[in-house]
Amino acid sequence: MAEARAAAVVAWLAERGWTPFPFQRETWALMRARRAGLLHATTGTGKTLAAALGAWLAYGDDGARRPLIRPADAGHLPPEGEGVASPAGVAPLPQGEGGGQRPPGEGSAAQTNIVATASHALALLWITPMRALAADTERALREAFAGVAARDPSGAPAWTVGARTGDTSAAERARQARSPPSALVTTPESLALMLSRPDARETFAGLRCVVVDEWHELIGNKRGVLTQLGLARLRGLRPGLPTWGLSATLGNLGEALRALLGPQAAGQGALVEARIDKPLIVDTLLPRAPGRFPWAGHLGAAMAAAVVAEIEAARTTLVFTNVRSQAELWYQSLLKLRPDWAGAIALHHGSLARETRDWVEQGLKAGTLKAVVCTSSLDLGVDFLPVERVLQVGSPKGVARLLQRAGRSGHAPGRVSRVTIVPSHALELIEAAAVRAAIRDGRIESRKSPDAPLDVLAQHCVTVALGGGFVPEDLLVEVRTTAAYAALSDEAWRWCLDFVSKGGPTLKAYPGFRRVVPGADGVWRVVDRDIAHRHRLNIGAIVSDAAVVVQYGPAPRGAKLGSVEEGFVARMRAGQRFWFGGRILEFVRLEAGTAFVKAAKGGGTTPAWAGGRMPLSTTLADAMVEAFARAAKGDYDSPELAAARPMLEVQAKWSALPTPSTLLAETLTSREGWRLFVYPFAGRDIHLGLASLVAWRAARAEPGTFSLSVNDYGFEILSGSSRDWAALLPDCLAPAPDLAALTAEVVESLNAGELARRRFRDIAHIAGLVVAGYPGQRKSAKTMQASSGLFYDVFRKYDPDNGLLRQAEREALDDELDVKRLMTTLDAMAARRLDLRPLERATPLAFPLMVERFREQLSNETLTARIERMLGDLNAAADA
Repeated sequence: MAEARAAAVVAWLAERGWTPFPFQRETWALMRARRAGLLHATTGTGKTLAAALGAWLAYGDDGARRPLIRPADAGHLPPEGEGVASPAGVAPLPQGEGGGQRPPGEGSAAQTNIVATASHALALLWITPMRALAADTERALREAFAGVAARDPSGAPAWTVGARTGDTSAAERARQARSPPSALVTTPESLALMLSRPDARETFAGLRCVVVDEWHELIGNKRGVLTQLGLARLRGLRPGLPTWGLSATLGNLGEALRALLGPQAAGQGALVEARIDKPLIVDTLLPRAPGRFPWAGHLGAAMAAAVVAEIEAARTTLVFTNVRSQAELWYQSLLKLRPDWAGAIALHHGSLARETRDWVEQGLKAGTLKAVVCTSSLDLGVDFLPVERVLQVGSPKGVARLLQRAGRSGHAPGRVSRVTIVPSHALELIEAAAVRAAIRDGRIESRKSPDAPLDVLAQHCVTVALGGGFVPEDLLVEVRTTAAYAALSDEAWRWCLDFVSKGGPTLKAYPGFRRVVPGADGVWRVVDRDIAHRHRLNIGAIVSDAAVVVQYGPAPRGAKLGSVEEGFVARMRAGQRFWFGGRILEFVRLEAGTAFVKAAKGGGTTPAWAGGRMPLSTTLADAMVEAFARAAKGDYDSPELAAARPMLEVQAKWSALPTPSTLLAETLTSREGWRLFVYPFAGRDIHLGLASLVAWRAARAEPGTFSLSVNDYGFEILSGSSRDWAALLPDCLAPAPDLAALTAEVVESLNAGELARRRFRDIAHIAGLVVAGYPGQRKSAKTMQASSGLFYDVFRKYDPDNGLLRQAEREALDDELDVKRLMTTLDAMAARRLDLRPLERATPLAFPLMVERFREQLSNETLTARIERMLGDLNAAADA
């Protein structure tokens, strides 16, 4: 029968014109052998079919007509499917459920083993990071399972498929509870919600396999940690449960496998790497006149006409930008040049209303849209076959991100994927050359799991307490099977238990913080209905700035267009206009979390969203310095370097070009003061820490006032008083003796306390200390910050060892300031020869840093005049 089912799979693929790849056959064999593992393959080569059809081949009989096992039936599960022997060293899925803590009363002598014979059992759980991807995956799985079942000689009915996300209606959730689908597509947050239900054990009693899609998108953040804990809970309910991860762009596959399966099981997991030479074209749309003195965004408008020509030549194009405000601006620019494209091009980003995004996605699938200007909201594996081209406006800032976006075109085996970089300033020509070289050499960024965040752990404890309860000793063993908490200390665990049961030493007098109550039987549960309701409404690890709904006219008739951040609207006055969703709107009033607007004409501002600047990745930064080094030798070996040659020659003539063995620094004295420029190429975030540290060290020798400016390539320090930077620099750039010493300096040089306070707001939200409110009654960002700030101050004064307080300080240093990478950067800088060049005028590398500082001091009109005057002087000097 196994061979006949495999033949049915091959036959169904053949009817579609496909032949199974070797990596798909390997995955199927491993899944039929009850193995777990990670599948890494290029986007659009068939990872979904490899995992879905492998699950059907291994467990198809289980998921189609298998009784739903009540918790009372633990220890009486039917035999395993096809009876495939487990490979040596891998435990087979046990015949009995075992594991986990059974709530009292379930399975007692007073109960009988009732089997719901008319019901299906959930056999396959498919976890995906995005709702839109969940809906697309649901359609793909339903088609695949129906196709192979129709050719299955056993006559077993097709697996049913459902989705459980934040978009799933209450009626659909109720239907799933009565009759679970064979395969369920969900998100990390919805999985946590299901685990918080009293019937969690029953829901997953028949689960046979878990697939985590787009694992590279989850592994490096707290949503990934939430997923790790959810997987550990499922394995606690179903010991030996096989888990598979799917990934397309990862540089550290071993660590990714460890995070997926846990440290103990990772050695037994399989790593499948697809060896497919999928055609990929990465090129650059070269500007006619890139200029010799760049600044951020100066090529944007000049490239619009060329972008229109590229869109014209393709059937359907995705135009990616890095931020939502940039997407809004580019959409306006394209329509201004081609007003006849109204209705044929669209805008897509995460702040638009779901109905708008759904309409755009359906238009892409149907091929009715000529182009869509989008952000990372369309990064992941949604299948848009009509898309022929991808344009990336500005630098992708990372190799993996560009590869991910490239895969949105030609999203099928054998089809060509093509991505074209559209530089927004001349230095991005160097980035384009660097990213193409990195792709050619196979260099992709690594991602690592966060280390033991206590806010996520506290939330998970309450979730498990809701889902039937837990015995602390058993749950600790389970939690430590994850990569994130493998080294969790006994002290941290005790603190977490104390926090969820009492609120810690400072909050123990308040009943509202006694969320989990230890029972006389040793099982810890949530017994308060209000606490349970509040927890379920605020479950998850996604925390963003408070947003207000943008709506035409009064409710309920007014159309909701999407949302903008509260801080943007709070500064607006009635009558002011702004661009949103590709249209010009006039602000009327702000009321109860809704910004009421009406249609307007003319111009307006564009909303700015937090988190708008992506830092340059270390992998791409290193490749960029290597490109500079090739140019320094006169080797302009790519179209991008050839186009940037006038700029590079001026930089080399007036100063020098960076190389891997040298650290370029420049000094310039002007009427504004004494300037220092340093170019570590470590990314904006690290440069902010470096600039602050260097200025603080310089002030120890002689106090003074400094102005700082940073970008992805370097930093500028401007002193109003005389500074001999050549004499100061060796000490100012010296590496720290150890991490503790550097941390102390960073805390002194920056307002690390304020960074920790801001970080604490998100941590307090995830941990359940403060809540965002209820649907229709969401709290404002100001209220959330005030509430969390109060807790922060109380803990600082009365409970300085509070776990969440320590976590906020650690995240401020590790994530926002990244002190470990800062130390590595200082060490790397010390290992290179310092190449200090005194300047007579600003170089092409220094000029954008000066403009960056001017942006914060001048209005747009004044800034434009200042830039034009400086450019005139610099170009005249370069021509001399």
